[in-house]
Amino acid sequence: MTQTFARPYLAETHVVENQPPPLRDYNAYQQDAALVEALAREGAAWAQPELQSFGALTGSREVIELGFQANENKPVLYTHDNYGHRIDEVRFHPAYHRLMQISIENGLHASHWRNPKPGAHVARAAMSYLQGQVDAAHGCPVTMTSAVVPALLEQPDLAAQWLPKITALEYDHRNIPMEQKSAITVGMAMTEKQGGSDVRANTLRAHAVGPEGPGQTYELVGHKYFVSAPMSDAFLVLAQTQSGLSCFWLPRWRADGSKNPLQIQRLKNKMGNVANASCETELRGAHAQMVGGEGRGVATILKMVTMTRFDCMVGSSAGMRQAVAQALHHCAYRFAFGKRLAEQPLMQNVLADLVIEHEAALALTMRIGRALDAGSANEHEKMLVRVGTAVGKYWICKRTPAHAYEAMECIGGSGVMEDCIMPRLFRESPVNSIWEGSGNVQCLDMLRAMSRNPGSVDAYMDEVQSAAGSDDRLDRYVGRLGAELLDPSAIEYRARGVVEKMALALQGALLVRHGNPAVADAFCASRLGEHYSGLNFGNLPRGVDCKSIIARATPLL
Repeated sequence: MTQTFARPYLAETHVVENQPPPLRDYNAYQQDAALVEALAREGAAWAQPELQSFGALTGSREVIELGFQANENKPVLYTHDNYGHRIDEVRFHPAYHRLMQISIENGLHASHWRNPKPGAHVARAAMSYLQGQVDAAHGCPVTMTSAVVPALLEQPDLAAQWLPKITALEYDHRNIPMEQKSAITVGMAMTEKQGGSDVRANTLRAHAVGPEGPGQTYELVGHKYFVSAPMSDAFLVLAQTQSGLSCFWLPRWRADGSKNPLQIQRLKNKMGNVANASCETELRGAHAQMVGGEGRGVATILKMVTMTRFDCMVGSSAGMRQAVAQALHHCAYRFAFGKRLAEQPLMQNVLADLVIEHEAALALTMRIGRALDAGSANEHEKMLVRVGTAVGKYWICKRTPAHAYEAMECIGGSGVMEDCIMPRLFRESPVNSIWEGSGNVQCLDMLRAMSRNPGSVDAYMDEVQSAAGSDDRLDRYVGRLGAELLDPSAIEYRARGVVEKMALALQGALLVRHGNPAVADAFCASRLGEHYSGLNFGNLPRGVDCKSIIARATPLL
């Protein structure tokens, strides 16, 4: 008879150790020192209690899980119902709708319009930044609903009719006419196949149904090649009239309750931003009302685009924060070669550099938020919005992919796994640089501002020179930049380099004046030298206080 022995070692092969706990159930606002400081500095200290609560919500495991679920379940297009009726309906996972509900009910689309007091844009940007760390995709319809307000005000009759529903703190995703809803969301459709960023090449035609001109009804015939958030209740679109490119308010349903022939051809198969639907459409006589002057479509819709570009800065800053928070959290727990990763000198160089990049991005973003709060009443702030948005949209969004990749590398192989948030952050990272005007478009926009609004350059230089005398490295950098701005030769060819330098000078000035001293010193030491390339993180010079920079940014559970 064979004797059997118990072999417990076969059941337990190893003990799981040297792994960080999940970064969840923490206060995403309270643990972000740069955000807390920016809120107070830029005039929104009154929003601290609300942001404390919202930070706890966006750092909770329940809401973080919503972001994963929404991105694991892509939206699905249903062109027809089972009886053959055209419905053009995109259906989303319940997690997406819950994220939309959280954003809308907390006023991420409208708090700054409902109560436009000092700091309102800053506070709203801070809320969007926190929610963007949970999921960036649903931020697209929230942003467009927010950004449509200044453009729609160009047509007072339409604004009076629809702004109460646009700014309502309710989320209603039903596919029914706007007249039957108490709250609506709004999208935008500019891009066509043959034009891309060159919207003046658009061929979508607008034919007057009756009288012509602002506020009147037209039929739109043609296509749009890229429409984000196609389940929005209405869209701002550009179409050609006899007087040129004009702006129109295009509802998904007609006022009589019939479906407007805005027909979805297919959903875009996007690399990132997958929880949000984007589509190609055909317009077959869709009814729309003209917004603003005929032939003034670009000028009208740019009032919306300025706001969406600012939100690109917010979104990319949020992506940077989530990426560096994940890297810092991992390295605070993980041991290698006898030390925690966060205690290894070379890793400290990388982590501190990632923190500096994020804090510089956030400082510039929130400064433009304060300029938006000042509105047109302050000429300096108005010009700063004009320049700072183009500069910030270019540089912050351009830096985000490299930042996301480096943070992923800090985590190592686990950072490439789809059950980690890092792959999603990496896929999202190029989106804001490409959408709402790619890098070259932003640089050309900067050149237009310099030529058409000479005061914008003066406002920019006043802003950076406000830090004069605080740091010799910054002073020398601003001096070199000033000489370059005065040189018109081959300016379009050199535009990327010029705009990059403008961004670095502005970020440096803000950090030197208002930022954490260690971060400001490291920024000037690493980014304002004549040979800075920005190609790789982890090249901080000697003498940088990496430990304190890492400590202030590391989230604590």
